[in-house]
Amino acid sequence: MTQLLDGKALSIEIKNEIANTVRRLTDAGHRPPHLAAVLVGNDGASMTYVANKEKSSHEVGFVSSVYRLAENTTEQELLATINFLNNDPEIDGFIVQLPLPKHINEQNVINTIAPQKDIDGFTPLNIGNMVLGRPCFTPATPLGISTLLHRNGIATEGKHCVIVGRSNIVGTPLANLMSRNRETANCTVTLCHSRTANLASLTRQADILVVAIGQPEFIGPEMVKEGAVLVDVGIHRLPDASRKSGYRIVGDVRHSEVDPLCSWVTPVPGGVGPLTIVSLLQNTLQAYRQHHNL
Repeated sequence: MTQLLDGKALSIEIKNEIANTVRRLTDAGHRPPHLAAVLVGNDGASMTYVANKEKSSHEVGFVSSVYRLAENTTEQELLATINFLNNDPEIDGFIVQLPLPKHINEQNVINTIAPQKDIDGFTPLNIGNMVLGRPCFTPATPLGISTLLHRNGIATEGKHCVIVGRSNIVGTPLANLMSRNRETANCTVTLCHSRTANLASLTRQADILVVAIGQPEFIGPEMVKEGAVLVDVGIHRLPDASRKSGYRIVGDVRHSEVDPLCSWVTPVPGGVGPLTIVSLLQNTLQAYRQHHNL
């Protein structure tokens, strides 16, 4: 019987844990953690994502700030905002919501973020420390996936984890994370991508299959081993005239065909997404503790 990796339910559980920790800290006379976000432009998905982060911050007792900049904001203006946040002692961590407008160099922006406030875990120092197994802020989606597996009691040690998609946000850091010598990892990892030959022959070997290829309903039943644990990172809106909304939400997997084969699956939505936001809260709390030596 296929079981759900319910990210929404787990996110509520972890947020309650964080809220209890924040309550103890503030009762002891400390200020609450402060999470900030920088949003450039009016991308609908980005605006929704930042709003969800703001809502979740308030739910756990964090202070939350959003710096909204116009679409035509220059790179220098954005870097000035980042430098302000880097130097504000009241802000423990912040994210710059991606993607950015095309006239802004994304890597320049990431490189400007102070590593000790980089709760997205995207700066070279944090990525490098993660690769070396040293203390760092782990990128939010990989951390969320690891948490989702661990908190549902899914064994990873000695398992073959196949990851489809090599982005710097999900696939590449997750490959490192799942191969680390630690209780919640110790997988043998295969990282696949758009140039991988005979992709289905590799995905069929997966005990744990993570799909972050960014193509709607890309993975079908012929690509999945029976009994596999399936994590679908994708989320897409496809036109659907039969729906009141005019669209339906799908992932990178054809779930109606694939799910019956699997032992565990993430729903879309409600799987990885809520844990990504929770991971940002966990990283912010970590930054806060480091900031205050708690």
